[in-house]
Amino acid sequence: MRVLMVVGRAAGGVGAHVDDLVAGLRAEGQDVQVVTAPSTADTFGWDDAHRLWPVRSGVRAPLGLLDWHRIMRLAGTVDVVHAHGHQAAVVAALAVARARPRPRLVVSLHNDLPPATGTIGSRLKAGVARGVIRWALRRADLATGASDDLVVLAESLGARRAVLAHVAAANVSGLVAAERLAPDERARLLTDAGVPPDRPVVLTVSRIAPQKDLATLVAACELSAAAASWVVVGDGDKALLRRLEEEADGIREQGGAAGAEARARVHFVGARNDVPSWLRVADVFVLTSRWEARALVVQEAMAAGVPVVATRTGGLPGLVEGTGVLVPVGDPAATAAGVDSLLADPAQRARTGAAGRALAASWESPRDEARRWVDRYARDPRAMT
Repeated sequence: MRVLMVVGRAAGGVGAHVDDLVAGLRAEGQDVQVVTAPSTADTFGWDDAHRLWPVRSGVRAPLGLLDWHRIMRLAGTVDVVHAHGHQAAVVAALAVARARPRPRLVVSLHNDLPPATGTIGSRLKAGVARGVIRWALRRADLATGASDDLVVLAESLGARRAVLAHVAAANVSGLVAAERLAPDERARLLTDAGVPPDRPVVLTVSRIAPQKDLATLVAACELSAAAASWVVVGDGDKALLRRLEEEADGIREQGGAAGAEARARVHFVGARNDVPSWLRVADVFVLTSRWEARALVVQEAMAAGVPVVATRTGGLPGLVEGTGVLVPVGDPAATAAGVDSLLADPAQRARTGAAGRALAASWESPRDEARRWVDRYARDPRAMT
């Protein structure tokens, strides 16, 4: 089976999923090529990727036109073109429409569409985005969503066939089997990052981006009654990070010297390559996103046996319901209450973490998901499920 994977600019979960899927498909003997933006290829070390991304502007527009032609030529040499994300869906649909012979087109949605709110310009932009995604989905032989609400979205936009396709986290099996870090290793990890080692750790692993609503996290930390260290692992929007750090510093200053020592604190420790170790020291994991599908990092936290407090949005309820605490989007008080209830009750914390870990142990692996994709690709488009 010859597969052309198409993914745009991605630095987080979508890129990680494609990385795992490409590796799994190749392990199954499939011929897989990748078309992507140069920045994505660099982030994930895809040295053999076709660095062709036609969505450009200004003086680079002629190069963009050349990329369109090259992607169309590539599409005519494969059996399946599999696009990941909104922009990739449009790029792939245009390429497939002109490719001869025509390959099958699969579109996987990993994120919600931007809301049609705000200024007239923002609403117009959102309307155009919805229109072009609708055009691409109606031409797909199969559409998949990473969460149930994305399947509904694809159907509402006219997809001929839309199904749920879970995105598996690669680290789950290792974290299920791993124990918590030994006390000396825990102390060293926290101290090296400037985090007090004598407090419980409330962990968030997240890009610094508006969608993650880290302002709610900072406000929840202020409202929390527990003397804990709230740690954010991740980087991203530098201007937003500065604002969040200023808000966190303001909270500490309002407490005064003595109050600052007693109250909880948010530590932004930047991007790390030792996230599994942070999960193995965390006492509670928190995600305050405005929207998520089946968040990879929540899967990993559950696998590590860390109780999760997450927003009731997107695919998170289907992941966390019954094994964690769900709170409304943008509600710092509910977030703080969820964290405090777990920190105040070690038995509840242990039960919740164990329930999440048991569920994680039952999930299919990325290799299992790759085999499922081979089956989907091989089926006649009219019977794809």
